[in-house]
Amino acid sequence: MTREEIIAVFKEKEVMLEGHFLLTSGRHSDKYMQCAKLFQYPDVSELICKQLAEQFADRKIDLVVGPAIGGIIMAYEMSRQLGVKNIFAERENGKMTLRRGFTVEPGTKILVTEDVVTTGGSVKEVIALLKDLGAEVVGVGSVVDRSAGAVDFGVPFRAVLSMEVKSYGPDECPICKAGETPLVKPGSRALPVK
Repeated sequence: MTREEIIAVFKEKEVMLEGHFLLTSGRHSDKYMQCAKLFQYPDVSELICKQLAEQFADRKIDLVVGPAIGGIIMAYEMSRQLGVKNIFAERENGKMTLRRGFTVEPGTKILVTEDVVTTGGSVKEVIALLKDLGAEVVGVGSVVDRSAGAVDFGVPFRAVLSMEVKSYGPDECPICKAGETPLVKPGSRALPVK
């Protein structure tokens, strides 16, 4: 799919939203990528993940790992495309960990996947966890890179759609200053709206 086709699908499926949003980082933005909505449509998410998986076909991946919640379905579909196993990491007491009997053997070559990367915080936590377990992270893949390539994970990072989406600190947000559009938090992590 071309960039234009991907954007059209994202708008049609309400993945790309416009308004006034509180991001997980605490920053504000006029655009929000709700990739969970993409994964409601197996046919479309299969095409998107296939396109991304092709970019990692030469990496000899043993396992795909995604952070909960946004990376769970994506890790599954990416692993299906690559023909390997998948698991997910989740927060316990504020820290990423493996639970539910999931294990990673030292030397395992891992692709970390996330639906949307803004600052890369969750992915960096998962990478640190996996390295502590002796795994080799060989790449990071996401549906959307909101940083337009600015985030560095120390491994190859590929996204189906890379775009710079401006965000603002709460005190400098022009949307707040205009006072016309209410602030909403559409994501998966609850943060108090200020």
